[in-house]
Amino acid sequence: MTEGVTHKPTTTDKLFRIAIAIKGLDGGLQVIGALVLAVTPPAVISGFAHSIVTRDLLGDQSGTLATHLSKAAADFTGGDTRVFAILYLLLHGIVKLALVIAMLKKILPAYPIAAVVLAGFVVYEVWRAIHTHSIALPFFAALDVVIIVLVLREYRQLRRERQETSAVE
Repeated sequence: MTEGVTHKPTTTDKLFRIAIAIKGLDGGLQVIGALVLAVTPPAVISGFAHSIVTRDLLGDQSGTLATHLSKAAADFTGGDTRVFAILYLLLHGIVKLALVIAMLKKILPAYPIAAVVLAGFVVYEVWRAIHTHSIALPFFAALDVVIIVLVLREYRQLRRERQETSAVE
């Protein structure tokens, strides 16, 4: 590519930008969520879960969703799960925000790092989902896999453009 000439963004380019924006928003919300969980007493969380279940907002009180929510709230107030959730959300959110900022600035080394970090999160999310029977973690893992593919595609494209630009100079 010659200097000053830009290519027309493809659908995949647009998907990458959307995915990065979603990851940035997600990272910010995770940091905020971690901070909220850190200052919210466990009794408030278990009380909130109990009121949702007893008001049949998730269907039958002995149904799958109500049972999962009740178990999650009970586990959360136990201590280890709460500490895990806070640390996971905080770490995951900070890492995502840092990588999103680096990719928006088109810092080339950030792309493979982002792919490796996200792959690590995918492995952990799948492992944790298997052991905790989480409903949400497989969804997040699948979303991370799609984003890894988009990150690697964008990385290859940027490398190719930079090589072409340096060959012209």
